[in-house]
Amino acid sequence: MGTLLENAAPTVFSRAEERTLSCAEEDEAVVDPIDRREVFDLLRNINDPEHPLTLEELNVIQEERIDVNDKESYVRIQFTPTIPHCSMASLIGLCVRVRLLRCLPSRFKIDVEIFPGTHASREELNKQLADKERVAAALENPNLLNVVNRCIAIPF
Repeated sequence: MGTLLENAAPTVFSRAEERTLSCAEEDEAVVDPIDRREVFDLLRNINDPEHPLTLEELNVIQEERIDVNDKESYVRIQFTPTIPHCSMASLIGLCVRVRLLRCLPSRFKIDVEIFPGTHASREELNKQLADKERVAAALENPNLLNVVNRCIAIPF
C-alpha cells in the first residue's frame, strides 16, 4: 500500500538561468559580499522531501523573497509551501536552515520563515523554525537528519 501525497500533481516552474561568475567572484583571494543571488544559488537545488523536484522548480524558494545584509551578517528567507496545509513545511524550513548553516560564514544570523498568507499554520511553524533548541533537537534525530541530508545533497 503506497503513501498518498498531499500535493500529488504540483505545478512545476521553470528554473532561472545559472549565474555566470566573474573572474573576481571565482578568485578566492578577493573578498566579495554575500548577496541575494548567491544565497538563492545555495538553496535552489534543495530537493523537495515529497517530489523528485527542487524547491526552485516548485517555486518554494524565490530569489525576490531572500533578504541579505552582508554588513550586518543577516539573511532572511521567506519560502512558499506548495499548498496551504503542507505537512512538509517545517522539514523544508529545516533543510533551508541547515544548508545555510553549513554554507554561510558562521557570523551570519539566519531567519527562515513562511511567506505571509501561504500556510494555514504559518505563525506556529515560524516559531518552530526560529527556535534554535528545537532545531538542534531535530538534528539529533538520526532519521530526520538523514532525510535533511538527502534533501540538501549537492548534485554532481
